Amino acid sequence: MNKIKILSDNLANQIAAGEVVERPASVIKELIENALDAGAKRLSIEVELGGRRLMRVTDDGTGMGRDDAILSFERHATSKIKNLDDLSRIATLGFRGEALASIASVAKVELVTKIAEDTSATRVYMEGGKLVDVKEAARPQGTTITVRDLFFNTPARRKFMRSEATENYYLTNIVTHYALANPEIAFTLTNNGREIVRVSPAKDLRERAYQLFGAELFESLLPVSGGREFVANISGFVSAPRERRSTRDGQYFFINRRFVRDKIVSGGLLEGFRSVLPHGVYPVAFLFLEIPFEELDVNVHPAKTEVRFRRPEAVKEVISEAIRGALRNAGILQIEKKELKVESRELKVENESEISLQNILQEAQSPFQPTIEYTSENPKQNLENENSDYQTVNQEEETLPVENQPPNFEIPISSIDFEESALEKSREFNSESQIPDEKSAANFEQSTNIKEFVSTSAPSLSSLDSQSVSTPIVDSAVKIPKSIEVESLSSAKIHPIAQLHNSFIIATDNEGLLLIDQHVAHERILFDKFRQKESMRKIESQNLLLPETFDLTPAQSVAFDQIESELENLGFGVMRLSGRTIAVKSVPTDLPPSEVRNLLAEILESFAGDKRG
Repeated sequence: MNKIKILSDNLANQIAAGEVVERPASVIKELIENALDAGAKRLSIEVELGGRRLMRVTDDGTGMGRDDAILSFERHATSKIKNLDDLSRIATLGFRGEALASIASVAKVELVTKIAEDTSATRVYMEGGKLVDVKEAARPQGTTITVRDLFFNTPARRKFMRSEATENYYLTNIVTHYALANPEIAFTLTNNGREIVRVSPAKDLRERAYQLFGAELFESLLPVSGGREFVANISGFVSAPRERRSTRDGQYFFINRRFVRDKIVSGGLLEGFRSVLPHGVYPVAFLFLEIPFEELDVNVHPAKTEVRFRRPEAVKEVISEAIRGALRNAGILQIEKKELKVESRELKVENESEISLQNILQEAQSPFQPTIEYTSENPKQNLENENSDYQTVNQEEETLPVENQPPNFEIPISSIDFEESALEKSREFNSESQIPDEKSAANFEQSTNIKEFVSTSAPSLSSLDSQSVSTPIVDSAVKIPKSIEVESLSSAKIHPIAQLHNSFIIATDNEGLLLIDQHVAHERILFDKFRQKESMRKIESQNLLLPETFDLTPAQSVAFDQIESELENLGFGVMRLSGRTIAVKSVPTDLPPSEVRNLLAEILESFAGDKRG
């Protein structure tokens, strides 16, 4: 008996129909979903020339009989839904009955399939949407679909296909998504005869993440779990703050096992990391949401990567709460900031040597920030007492609801030391916040080169993720000096005043007070050096005592193949060992070896992002 049926006109009209073939990755996505719905346990994907010449997906699923194989190329022919009730409770990845019809209309498609009951397989060949041939064939149970010459009959669409590197990126990304969503299934991706992804069945998501992304990311994963009845349940992993990305490419979201791209989910993730990561960097995340069918609509877009929530804000809150819980369990968040309590807004200063600096800080501080009262000749002791009181404020003090608070971020802060000569100590600042006294403050009238200050004190990338406490930031930009654009940090006349836990520099220039992200400033200095040396063709390398080995992600591996020679021109001595593992033998002379991995990851991700864009 045939499983595939053509939907009625009434039901077909209720489906968000449309062209599902946008690029080769769209074809692979539809074919993988069909294989998973058929119960496949092993999938093999082959592509050539970014999918232009060839795409082939082979599975060991249930397969189809002869009649179903022919009927599967009809539009709105499917075995996955039968009536409107099924449309509102979709449990399969596919349901439109459009995929094979759309693919066959713009390509040459061969389908070879067999069910367990049949003695032979069925081969169906389509070209430009027309049935060319049907005959018997030989193969074990399962299905193989081969797509050749995509857009051969639509030259305009073929003309606007992106480069091979770009299409390879999208293809790799799609396979990575479905491999993550189905750890119990084996996946293989071969590109131009070269194996890009090979993962055997894994016992859980954590093991699958190790297979795809390597040991370093695996060790940084924090488990996420939570939920709210009738809204959503969430599970998965996020990376510790030290393992971050310059793009969102490391974020994988799944709703009811369906790969999605959604601003609500992404917003909930970023809200959870608010005050933990600086602006412009993103965590790695593998998040799985289970949402009741009645709370979700997946019939929004033909690509099926968009969804509509019945209660989007509730879903976002569930996600952010689960993320914050994971960070607290790992000891990264140490203070719960549901409410902020303030005792006084008055500032009393008896040490006149501190009046000028404290007045500056008072002008810029948030009205919600706990203020500091100096009552002795020892400001350091008073500040330590104040910090202690701030963490144990009693219940009778005024409480501000969280929604009225200014945005928060977290920076590591310890007690403040007053030095005799802050300028001489500026290169030795470490984890303490140091503010000069009256005597040494005069020395800051001298122009200090910020390039020199940052270069000597800039931390390694991994050191920025130490223990931290939260502090509010300014709720208004009215009193903050306007941003200053300079051609190079080395030419900026900036006077450093203090350093916050090796992460931020408080400084002044002739227009006002500056707060400088030390890590970003250090990157800009390195960038200026590279630009200068590149223009002079004088980039020098230093050999590493022992080569550093890195496991690339599938997308990074594709990018590496494209820019390997350019990396060598920039001073990197790199070679591929096997699979997605590379070895770095030498690095540019100005680059600390501890930053090699992070810099290479950013370069590869930026390149992939440019190709994607």
